[in-house]
Amino acid sequence: MMNRIEELQKIASQIRRDIVRMVHAQGSGHPGGSLGCADFLTALYFEIMDHDPQNFTMDGLNNDIFILSNGHISPLFYSVLARSGYFDIKELATFRTINSRLQGHPATDKNLPGVRIATGSLGQGLSVALGAALSKKQNKEDKLVYALTGDGELQEGQNWEAIMFAAAHKVDNLIVTVDYNRKQIDGPIDEVLDLGDLKGKFEAFGWKTMEMDGNNMKEVVETIKEAQKHTKKQKPIVILMNTEMGYGVDYMMGSHKWHGVAPNDEQLAKALTQLEETMGDF
Repeated sequence: MMNRIEELQKIASQIRRDIVRMVHAQGSGHPGGSLGCADFLTALYFEIMDHDPQNFTMDGLNNDIFILSNGHISPLFYSVLARSGYFDIKELATFRTINSRLQGHPATDKNLPGVRIATGSLGQGLSVALGAALSKKQNKEDKLVYALTGDGELQEGQNWEAIMFAAAHKVDNLIVTVDYNRKQIDGPIDEVLDLGDLKGKFEAFGWKTMEMDGNNMKEVVETIKEAQKHTKKQKPIVILMNTEMGYGVDYMMGSHKWHGVAPNDEQLAKALTQLEETMGDF
């Protein structure tokens, strides 16, 4: 197991390199949350999900499905998709350029493999994930739907309608993870709009609630696999994932100021000294 964990850590390091290089190249993007969630999405795509990068279909029949609700962390999403085989890694160099398939927020109009929903507007992804999960139930598929949402995103009321609906309709083939870094673009969550007892709220809404350290690869893999054991038991599942915004780059860690700011040349160089190149840069 440890050898595999080390392999995943190396993949995550390369993905973090991709993130800072992509955002730096265009002078715009969202590195903070992307870096913080890199371990989670690496584990999901390279270890956990049953998916077929070479034969992507929008309906996702007979595949596990992932919905990225906090679409601003697209640099992470694009890197993971490319590195896991959905499209050529060279395309990462087109991030945020005119007419690129890799827009600042994931979009479906360019038919980019791996992207099933446009998620530029926050608060909608959980509802989409619910629809996908219900569709799989109707099709009698034994596959799961995974979704990632930001903690600040949960300030959007639509989420709580979806959370209530999921429990009421026993949508138990759904695993939602919340990036719980306690920061959003305008500052700390508790200063902008405090979420209160998030674990208690999900439990009160009827969800199976778990927690994990999202920057500990071993714990991430073990927790998601444990969550899988609780599916098909009449309850939706949520994992509150504690992460550090900007994880892996020391000067970005712990500050909401890196939510949506690109590193300059000097800052990029410093970041790259902290992130091991393990799969070859694009």
